[in-house]
Amino acid sequence: MSLFITEDCIACDACIDECPNGAIAQGDPIYVIDSDLCSECADYYDDPACVAVCPTDCVAVDPDSVHNLNF
Repeated sequence: MSLFITEDCIACDACIDECPNGAIAQGDPIYVIDSDLCSECADYYDDPACVAVCPTDCVAVDPDSVHNLNF
């Protein structure tokens, strides 16, 4: 599962250095999260670092990256 940044992003740069996987990049006009790199900070932090520092609460779970893990 990964996260995505909504249109409420103000491109404040708060999240860019917080991502341990380098999944966040500057887009046009807002930041974007590479779903292949985003792990929601698993193995690094208890909660996603970008969510913790975002002043506009514009980081959400990406419904397109939710995988069914039932075998």
